[in-house]
Amino acid sequence: MKEYKVVDWKPGFSKNNQRLEDVLNEYGRQGWKAIEIAESSFRIVFERDKNR
Repeated sequence: MKEYKVVDWKPGFSKNNQRLEDVLNEYGRQGWKAIEIAESSFRIVFERDKNR
């Protein structure tokens, strides 16, 4: 079974790429995999196995 997490991305005026990379790495360490990055709504959808 899968579980999902939706994270709102708040772009700023500087270091957007670094901040996005930090968020992706943080959730990746917790076992989450980014399955969608919606640029128009600034949302990232993560997925992972619930029984990991």
